[in-house]
Amino acid sequence: MGSRAGTAAGRAAGTASGPGRASVLAVDAGNSKTDVAVIGADGSVLGTARGGGFQPPVVGIEAAVDVLAEAVAEAASAAGLPERGVAEHVSACLANADLPVEERELAEAVQARGWGRTTDVRNDTFAILRAGLPSGAEPRGVAVVCGAGINCVGMLPDGRTARFPAIGRISGDWGGGSGLAEEALWFAARAEDGRGEPTGLVRTLPGHFGLASMYELIEALHLGRIPFERRHELTPVLFATSAAGDPVARSLVDRLAEEVVALSTVALSKLGLLDEEVPVLLGGSVLAARHPQLDQGIAELLAAKAPKAVIGVVTAPPVLGAGLLGLDQVRADAAAHARLGAHYSG
Repeated sequence: MGSRAGTAAGRAAGTASGPGRASVLAVDAGNSKTDVAVIGADGSVLGTARGGGFQPPVVGIEAAVDVLAEAVAEAASAAGLPERGVAEHVSACLANADLPVEERELAEAVQARGWGRTTDVRNDTFAILRAGLPSGAEPRGVAVVCGAGINCVGMLPDGRTARFPAIGRISGDWGGGSGLAEEALWFAARAEDGRGEPTGLVRTLPGHFGLASMYELIEALHLGRIPFERRHELTPVLFATSAAGDPVARSLVDRLAEEVVALSTVALSKLGLLDEEVPVLLGGSVLAARHPQLDQGIAELLAAKAPKAVIGVVTAPPVLGAGLLGLDQVRADAAAHARLGAHYSG
């Protein structure tokens, strides 16, 4: 469950908005961009905005929330509402809210801005999970997100959740676009200098940047001629090399399938859902790209460990999930949930 802040009065049930106030302010903030939606009590979208990335570990909490504030102000203006007190409830699904203590700190910082009477902050993976459930469905299932990093969460209608720290190798994580790119570079470097087995990655990785060898690519990355941020471009190259039949590249894709299934089955087990028919939703740029080898590997492994699980791929924008979580919290009716879902599916 996410961390909440607000007054006792603000926690009272009901869907009616106060005078000049929307029902939900939905925020989905990732490392590279922020989406905000102002949502009425009937589920209608009154105003939206897009802002910059949310990176409190880099700039600090207050500066990161300042980025959210710019998008909130724009969305409130589009809805014809003041920024302060724009909604009854703020539902914020935020990147870098990986630990409960971080959720609490961020909830307090967001609540202090006065955007809503109550505030609920969750890790942004919960937005993917809620966005991927069918309209009107109860919040029950598991989601695995693989974009720049990898994470997994599960939730039940009674509020119980399953989650992982998901802060990198120190918390046992493997995979994600950045991690895959680093693994591909490692194998290609060792193949070129003779320490590792041969792989076509020695050609395809430097070739992506117009370079002739791994040595040239290593030098360019080390000296900053190729910015660090561009390493993620190598993840699609890895998948293309795998699709061409390269054994090393294929082994990395197979390992990612194993990681996705390990995350999802542990989450299912923690929630007592391993033997039940339940959605396992896949999101993020890597999983949403629908790579055939990866899709097949996940399907086969999951069928063996959780045969009743139903795989789905989430393509809806995560801000929909943040909005639905907000409507859940204010106990909006099914029609409001359906209206919000229809807005984003359209």
